[in-house]
Amino acid sequence: MTTFEKSSGNVFADLGFPDAETHLQKARLVARIQKRIAVRNLTQVQAAKILGMSQPDVSKMLRGQFRTMTLDRLMECLLALGDDVKISVVAGRGTVKVGTRGKLRVVAA
Repeated sequence: MTTFEKSSGNVFADLGFPDAETHLQKARLVARIQKRIAVRNLTQVQAAKILGMSQPDVSKMLRGQFRTMTLDRLMECLLALGDDVKISVVAGRGTVKVGTRGKLRVVAA
């Protein structure tokens, strides 16, 4: 019999990755970059020129090897592809305890 474990909604956290929340947000940005490249019918060579990186680096990013890329760099890629990027900072809920971190969320419309 096969058993299943319910996901937390973040596969990187479920797998025990360090900085799982940041990795999930990077994955969402890369998915958007991949979509923009496809919509524009760009080859990886063309995309690399627009993004200011090498074709092998574009290939690695699109295959999920983006751990070393920063959120800033991924947002710059989206800007280069013609997307607008909006950063919104909102107050956290309730009383904040010492050591409590806020949440980072990427929403691609």
